Amino acid sequence: MKLLILGGTVFLGRHTVEAALARGHEVTLFNRGQRNPELFPDVEKLRGNRDGDLAALQGRRWDAVIDPSGYVPRLVTDSARLLADAVEHYTFVSSLSAYASFADANQNEDAPLATMDDPTIEQITGETYGPLKVLSEQAAQSAIPGRVAVIRPGLIVGPHDPTDRFTYWPVRVAKGGAVLAPAPADYPVEFTDVRDLAAWMVRVAEQCIPGVFNASGPGEAATLDGLLESSQEISGSDARFVWADEAFLQKNEVQPWSQLPLWIGNGPEYDGFSRYDCSRAIAAGLTFRPVTETVADTLEWAATRPADHTWRAGLTAEREAELIEKLSHG
Repeated sequence: MKLLILGGTVFLGRHTVEAALARGHEVTLFNRGQRNPELFPDVEKLRGNRDGDLAALQGRRWDAVIDPSGYVPRLVTDSARLLADAVEHYTFVSSLSAYASFADANQNEDAPLATMDDPTIEQITGETYGPLKVLSEQAAQSAIPGRVAVIRPGLIVGPHDPTDRFTYWPVRVAKGGAVLAPAPADYPVEFTDVRDLAAWMVRVAEQCIPGVFNASGPGEAATLDGLLESSQEISGSDARFVWADEAFLQKNEVQPWSQLPLWIGNGPEYDGFSRYDCSRAIAAGLTFRPVTETVADTLEWAATRPADHTWRAGLTAEREAELIEKLSHG
């Protein structure tokens, strides 16, 4: 298969390239050449910009395109229209943030979607990210009707994750000592190993499967304490988990998701946050590796990063120690 990937050098994109190459496909990348340009030296690279410079794509044909880099509907419209007659299938990577609410557990792909009052806004914020993904989905589907797969993943994790939202926990647990964690211990979590998602998307492109798919794992229901215990077992650390309730965390202005990743809050408005119905994607071939493998491989990759790596998520050691001290004194 001749496969075009829009992006292809950052996290999901780079793993998608690796998955496609492993299956013997001929891959072409289209990007600006600004991030990790040294990757994949033997792969064809077309240079351009989704915002006004798509010339390198004109006059070419591929069997399929995978788009993990579309965030603004205007730009998705431009690329999808240009490629409508150049590909048989278009895979667009959206997000579970496309849904209007996190309150209902086990939402499927037909649940109400996020909207915003002004659809011309292109600035990506916490409030606009989901609605912009919805509009981008619709842009691709409108340009290439009946030939688009819309993939809605939740948290994507594993080696080369630039967000640190999952990586924080295995690395922090491996360091040992008292580890501050948000209660309750059985807080549900969902995440998908980037390699599982990438490999499945390539198979979707191969088979030209259309439709909308929630794509979040792991294969069995997971909890935060299960993840932490797996991290402890794999790293062999002496970590001791100190569970702090939401009232304490709010009082001390600890930010959900960013400072304590995987936890967004315990209110009823979040009952469905890590509980989505992904049966349609599983029926279409999405599989999940064991969480222990994801943890082990994430730790191995994280150990290769510079010692002065600036973490984008999680508590600093000083802040964590301060909070644990406060907690111990009631």
